[in-house]
Amino acid sequence: MDQGLQGKRVLITGGTRGIGRAATLAFARAGARVVVVSRTAGEDADALALELKEIGADHLLLQADVTDGAQVATLATQVGRQLGGLDVLVNNVGVDGQVWFGELAETEWHRVLDHNVTSAYLVTQAVLDLLVDGASVVNVGSSVATRGRVRGVHYTASKAALIGLTRALCKELGPRSIRVNTVAPGLTETEPGAGLPPEAVQRIVGMTALGRICQPEDVAGAVLFLAGDTSRYVSGITLNVDGGV
Repeated sequence: MDQGLQGKRVLITGGTRGIGRAATLAFARAGARVVVVSRTAGEDADALALELKEIGADHLLLQADVTDGAQVATLATQVGRQLGGLDVLVNNVGVDGQVWFGELAETEWHRVLDHNVTSAYLVTQAVLDLLVDGASVVNVGSSVATRGRVRGVHYTASKAALIGLTRALCKELGPRSIRVNTVAPGLTETEPGAGLPPEAVQRIVGMTALGRICQPEDVAGAVLFLAGDTSRYVSGITLNVDGGV
């Protein structure tokens, strides 16, 4: 089914690797014009730029630390100048962290919360006036938000906060017909074996109804659904993409 993304203007943060990269390419193939934000230049950004060029549409890669308010303000100005407005915002930037709560340093707490929650607040607020009426905001969270994880209190808390942000913001932006939703992936293979020992992956897959690990493209499909016209009456939800854990 056509999701109505042809010609849509999309801003996606953390778009050069993993889920962000898969979503970026999916939007481009659907005919959207994509602005991708990464923290730094490098091989990942260069490789993505080549792939986007092969698709043939007019896309743009920008650099900004989206945990920094000043850099986000500059980013919003650049996006406004280049696109004039936004139809879709995907807050995809996120980091993981594994440490026992008793050993959790304040700096590590802030690192995870700043990337996983504060970045979504900063970027969404900065581009609020660029979002057209009827736009879609998609936050990329995690299904661990509702389950919790050992050695991941700060990570779990950050992803749970993102759900709260989604639920409240959808009510504020509803009068403009702007939808706000969260996609919550399970363990996703953004690197070989998801960066875990094989026995850990096997244990998680064994708890998954579909019997396999999530791929970035699986999450990208959910992101495009929530960004497109086929979900035009869906707002405030958390869509789990975890294979039925």
